[in-house]
Amino acid sequence: MSEKIFIGVAWPYANSPLHLGHIAGAYLPPDIFARYHRTKGNNVLMVSGSDQHGTPITIRAEQEGKTPAEISSKYHKQFLESWHKLGITFDLFTTTGTENHTRVAQDIFLTLLEKGFIYKETVQQAFCARCQRYLPDRYVEGACPHCRYAGARGDQCDQCGKPLSPEELVDARCGVCGSTPEFKDSEHFFFRLSAFEDKLLQWVKRQKHWRPNVLNFTSRYLEEGLKDRAITRDIDWGGPLPPEIARDYPDKRLYVWFEAVIGYLSASKEWAKNTNDENGWQRFWQGDAKSYYFIGKDNIPFHTLIWPAMLMGYGGLNLPYDVPSNEYLTIEGRKLSSSRNWAVWLPDYLSRYDPDPLRYLLSVNMPETGDTDFSWREFVRRNNDELVATYGNLVQRVLTFVYRRFDGCVPVPTEIDAYSQELLDKTRKTLVTMDGLLYCCRFKEAIKSALALAQEANRYLEEKSPWKMIKENKQAAATALYVALNIISGLKTAFYPFLPFSSQKLQRFLGFESCIEDDGWQLREVPPGQKLLPPEPLFTKLGEEIVAEETARLGKQV
Repeated sequence: MSEKIFIGVAWPYANSPLHLGHIAGAYLPPDIFARYHRTKGNNVLMVSGSDQHGTPITIRAEQEGKTPAEISSKYHKQFLESWHKLGITFDLFTTTGTENHTRVAQDIFLTLLEKGFIYKETVQQAFCARCQRYLPDRYVEGACPHCRYAGARGDQCDQCGKPLSPEELVDARCGVCGSTPEFKDSEHFFFRLSAFEDKLLQWVKRQKHWRPNVLNFTSRYLEEGLKDRAITRDIDWGGPLPPEIARDYPDKRLYVWFEAVIGYLSASKEWAKNTNDENGWQRFWQGDAKSYYFIGKDNIPFHTLIWPAMLMGYGGLNLPYDVPSNEYLTIEGRKLSSSRNWAVWLPDYLSRYDPDPLRYLLSVNMPETGDTDFSWREFVRRNNDELVATYGNLVQRVLTFVYRRFDGCVPVPTEIDAYSQELLDKTRKTLVTMDGLLYCCRFKEAIKSALALAQEANRYLEEKSPWKMIKENKQAAATALYVALNIISGLKTAFYPFLPFSSQKLQRFLGFESCIEDDGWQLREVPPGQKLLPPEPLFTKLGEEIVAEETARLGKQV
């Protein structure tokens, strides 16, 4: 029986290009997961969108002398192009700027208000006399009161990950002009997060399948006690309050942390409407559906505590089943920095290289349980030694030889010996092993299992040496090549969630016209006599000079 799998993916701020830290942390893992589940025959809904209301958008707009709408529109379009080129298969990638999103966010606000989980309170908000405006939390900088990191912002400390309020910062300053802000009284709406502390504690204790870093991070917050959080701000660019509320508070908008997570639900409803199934979203939000949220490390508390509390308060919707958050990706041994251009930008990468080698490196080196590093030397080595020499060479040798010596058709085997049968059985067992790993979001381990099978297939070929055997016993060579073709058929399925472009290309070379997802998570045997297509190399060998060229680009404006 098929499962219903909801996949919510972190919403990127539409203020700059995507970089490899984003992809390794939050965007490649859910696509691997979605492709695997679709191949299994499960019913998948994967959604996300551009966050148009975050403070980073207004900062970029001011820097470029444009409106926030112009900035967010520019980068949303770029995101869509990047997803297409990298093969990220969202069922819907929308924005927080839609009327649908506004309606859903306002409905949640009003429901929580009516239930007593939202209340009003007068608090002090940072005001910059020089800039003559209230400062969004990200515009306030200073030292973190917990870890003393000097570059903390008024919403969160990037060093220790704790959510903050501007008034908590030590030596607060305006992030625009550097002057010391005043703190003025302002009435705001608060979400009563503290009311859910006991429920959240009991719920979190049951999540034995969560990654240790996610569970530990979440448990620390609960142990320290949850505080109510403001959900409005005195800004003019943000999600609008419900009309009946906005009449009395015309200058306030929904705080982005509250509004953005609602995007998972609003995007699901938008998808349902787009597919002419108005209530179709309910299949993924109620009953036995499982919901997974793929995010970066800095977003853990918003998805394991705040969003679940909002869902508890709203009622009738499933809580997250898993939040497989990744750690950070460093670049050439240094912390990634967008402002210093110490990053590998995705559009820039895709303008020069194929997507699958990047997907491969980020998969085999995924920061699942600790930070990992991207280096161009490792990129070239993995591409040349593993994709080209191990997997690609296996495929090329077998397909080229069969195409040339067996009239372009799959050879007809005779009796399959014990060693050959062992390899065919191992192919099926590898898919079973990967099934268990992928189901538990252990992507790094899963792709290594696929590579191990390719290495085993190469050893089989060396021992059988059909190119030598064919001179003495063509039928024995035909049998060995038939076995090799079937192992390769299993490999294209095993690698498909990670390397979709080369896997689907191999599917066609083997004479199949279907999409791999339609074949199921199993070894699709290649029938004797099936016509093959003329083979081409799956991967391209990269020159060593790329290492110096690409490393030299780091830190420079592209």
